[in-house]
Amino acid sequence: MLALIGRRLLQLPLILGAIYTIALALAWAIPGNPLENPEGRRPPPEVEQAMKAQYNLDSFPRFYGSYLSNVTGVEYVRETISGARREEVQRAKDAGLAPPVRYVFDFGPSLQYRDQRVNEIIGSSLPISMTLGAAAMVIALVIGLTAGIIGAAKPGSLADLATLVVALVGVSLPSFVIGTVLLVVFCLWLGWFPVGEWTPPRSLVLPALTLSLPYAAYIARLTRMGMLEALGSDYVRTARAKGAGAMSIHLRHALKNAFLPVLSYLGPATALAMTGSFVVEVVFSVPGIGQHFVNAVQNKDLFLILGVVLTFSTMLVLLNLVVDVLYRWVDPRIE
Repeated sequence: MLALIGRRLLQLPLILGAIYTIALALAWAIPGNPLENPEGRRPPPEVEQAMKAQYNLDSFPRFYGSYLSNVTGVEYVRETISGARREEVQRAKDAGLAPPVRYVFDFGPSLQYRDQRVNEIIGSSLPISMTLGAAAMVIALVIGLTAGIIGAAKPGSLADLATLVVALVGVSLPSFVIGTVLLVVFCLWLGWFPVGEWTPPRSLVLPALTLSLPYAAYIARLTRMGMLEALGSDYVRTARAKGAGAMSIHLRHALKNAFLPVLSYLGPATALAMTGSFVVEVVFSVPGIGQHFVNAVQNKDLFLILGVVLTFSTMLVLLNLVVDVLYRWVDPRIE
């Protein structure tokens, strides 16, 4: 187990390095000027040139190296060892100013949200997205496992057909369609939930439900297939022969093995739900990381784009590692 964890953690820098290179190349190719104001105004040519030189936006190789140095903590260590950081703090104190905040893993300044660091934006918005994603996965597990167990208990029945139809609808309909329908019905018509404002926990219900439905559909399908396979196995027939009840057979014997495919799906699904709910956050005006990412792409905010991508990628890799560890804990036969 420890060897697995150590091996995967050693692979993490290589994976993130490849993701960083691809993401930066794609973000750099986006048309537009990252120094342009939201109103469409551009700074004077001399100011623009100075800002590009300051942020290394005039050279892909220099930006690649400088950003990588900051985000990995190499620049922070270099400044600490050389004393540059101490001198910077002293200059700020002599001028009667607060020392500038520096991060070990520095994602850089936001080009869109002036006077804000990407670390600050992610730090304030990521907990909201994680809360939304966690709530969505809880709802998805409850709906998906319930629908899958009901469908497998009586295959071919009306209940099984209903769960399959619901799963098909959940997979097929885009999140913005589901979200818009829920928004119109429960916010505008019925007035049960606020519109255009973030006042949890009431504001969390509809976006979490919208985000959960595609995941619930996949979980229902995986659970149903796993339950049908488990219910036809020898150990379940043995349990029936010993007089075990239907509830015990389904929940105690069959569900444990049927849950393994669901568990492997939960890793990337949870990471995606926690940081990838871009469309849902925009539809429901959730001040999460997804809305900032959409705005960053539209305004070519390279620092914010890369910060969100690297944060999401790290969570994805670590959650997959957690799933692998849980996989072996649930079924020790798996190597």
